[in-house]
Amino acid sequence: MCCGAASRRDFLRFGAASPLVTLSQEPSSWPADLWQPERAFRNAGLPLRVQPVLMYQIPKRREAASWKSWGGVQSEEAAVQEAARIAEELNALSLRGGVPLEILPVTRVSSAEAASQLREAGTDVRVLYPATGSGELLRALIPARAYGVIFVRRRSGPIYYWYEALSTRYLRKRGQPPAPGLPRLSVEDVVVDDGGELLRRLRALYGVKNFLGARIVALGGARGKYAPEAPQVARERFKLDIVEVSYEQFRPRIRAALADKDKVACAEQWTRRYLSLPGTRLETERRFVVNAFLLYGVFRDLLRELQADALTIAGCMGTILPMAETTACLTLSLLNDEGFLALCESDFVIIPACILLRHVAAAPVFLHNSTFPHNGLVTCAHCTAPRRMDGVRYQPARILTHYESEYGAAPKVEAPRGQAVTFIDPEYATCRWLGLRGVVEDNPFYEICRSQQDVRLLGDWRKLLDEVRDSHWVMAYGDWLKELGYAARQIGVQWETIE
Repeated sequence: MCCGAASRRDFLRFGAASPLVTLSQEPSSWPADLWQPERAFRNAGLPLRVQPVLMYQIPKRREAASWKSWGGVQSEEAAVQEAARIAEELNALSLRGGVPLEILPVTRVSSAEAASQLREAGTDVRVLYPATGSGELLRALIPARAYGVIFVRRRSGPIYYWYEALSTRYLRKRGQPPAPGLPRLSVEDVVVDDGGELLRRLRALYGVKNFLGARIVALGGARGKYAPEAPQVARERFKLDIVEVSYEQFRPRIRAALADKDKVACAEQWTRRYLSLPGTRLETERRFVVNAFLLYGVFRDLLRELQADALTIAGCMGTILPMAETTACLTLSLLNDEGFLALCESDFVIIPACILLRHVAAAPVFLHNSTFPHNGLVTCAHCTAPRRMDGVRYQPARILTHYESEYGAAPKVEAPRGQAVTFIDPEYATCRWLGLRGVVEDNPFYEICRSQQDVRLLGDWRKLLDEVRDSHWVMAYGDWLKELGYAARQIGVQWETIE
């Protein structure tokens, strides 16, 4: 059974609970365009504020003596030109970044006094361009609170002195966690010449910013698959704001929507539009789709009232199905296609990874069950797959019943063959995450959850045999292993990859 049914009482257990919120019971009306399939994908994250800083010092000529260091920025004129180059490059990166970046004006710093006046307030990440200057100035410019990236030049512009001088004298070693007495930045925070590598780090930090402290509504309570401590770990390690809502409070809302003629009319209209999307085939009772849209409207009200962009539900089969007169599968798929994060099972083993990957990929993610790997292949399946996994196009889908109940509405989404995907597989609530990549080979129709992909794993797949696989994974289109590995180090996750 799937989704927290009674026969899996050992499968999901409640973690440490937070006080339940109190919902208002005032009815709200729904605008006809609340659900709009043509609307651009909604990127809910806050922009990453990037402060570029050019570090340099102007040497004074001395006769018959060495008077300057390596580096092509040796005058105020050269510094002005270099600051303009930096601004142009960063603005170009922001246009193709795929996530919202707010690039602040370049600050030129050539003295310890100027460094001391540099403020971190309102900055998420400082990108330091150390062209010339002393080690003391470099240390003064490494941010104390904001994230930091160091960019040095070899061939992308005037060569920097610090292309030669950066070392573990100023930076932590690889894999060395932050600790008192160690440098705040590591050698992995350095980029040489490569704008694409800089963008990967900024994209990762955008994901981190919107991951730490994220708010998520947990309808029916917060749980953890095989790890009852998972919700508390998510709160303490990642500062997740888990807002728990009881089904006792929620039930009147969905029952009122089912009886509201105006809301039913909206749901009927949305159903017609949804079923007219290219590649959509209805293979369940139409009323289940209408009720899925009614549930969608109620969930939208809940997210708006609680000022959240993410939602998860527990006890799908035992609780929400009878009160909504449908399954939540299609409803969650609809929310994900819009840009919300909507997950079943309230499993806080996987939910933190879902939040991070959702923001790094800037596209929907698919929470799914995994299978035993063989011949480099795994099957990924669940009944809640988004259709707009690239954030743009709706993939073909058959709208069937939920598999285990043979009731309600669940999409069987056809992923493009050859599509590259990235997975995160958390090791229960230990904060050790495994990252791996694959390519979609087929969309089978086994007697398992409706959306199914056979995925060819890339790299040494046999290593996966020794890893946790009977818990949930999360998938996104694209290759995000580098970004995720960088982000994981910022949030204190032990990150390992199969490559």
